Parts: sequence; C-alpha cells; structure tokens
Amino acid sequence: MKRGFRLTRSTDIKRVRRSGKSYAHPLVVLYVLKADVLETHIGVSAGLAVGNAVKRNRAKRLLRAAMSDLIPVTVPGSDLLLIARSPLPAANVHQTREALSILLKRAGLLSQAHDV
Repeated sequence: MKRGFRLTRSTDIKRVRRSGKSYAHPLVVLYVLKADVLETHIGVSAGLAVGNAVKRNRAKRLLRAAMSDLIPVTVPGSDLLLIARSPLPAANVHQTREALSILLKRAGLLSQAHDV
C-alpha cells in the first residue's frame, strides 16, 4: 500500500476509531468514517493480543498487502482503520483479502465492478 493512502497521525486514528462505524470478522475489524475529501486513507493496527512483535508486524504486512489489491475497487472518500485480531498472523494473504472484501462489501465500499 502506498504511503499516500495511509493514516499516520494518532489523532486521525483515534478519530476514526471513536466516531467510525465498525464491522467485525474473525481475522480483522474494520472501522469506517466518511471523509470530506475524495481520497481513501487507511490505518493499520495490531495490538498486544495479536502476539509478539514478529506476529504483530506480520499481521500488519498481511493487511497492507491485501488492502493494496483492493484499493482500486474501493469507493473513495472514506477513512478506514484495520485492526488485526489474534488469528490473523496464521492466515495467508488470500484469506486476508477475502476477509477484507467481505467487510468492505458489508460497509458498502466496494464498487459494483468487483465480485467476491
């Protein structure tokens, strides 16, 4: 995922988590907050419940890789926060992409051209 698409400031991440709508999956939780601009910004987080630093970093890499494939088919204009859950480091990128596409579809953020 390119750096231009990332939510980097902790105030932005807290705003999305506090005010956004959440969608849950066993591998990941998605928070969505509509933005004023026509760009999509994405934040990725993995807490201590995911595991040690190696597992947390793997979970974040999986989320970024899966989301980079889905950005072109995502409806622009939202701030997204992806929070890893503890089973995520054991998953592969295809399972992660499928989980994210389910959550994005549930949130109404996938364009009509994308079929899961």
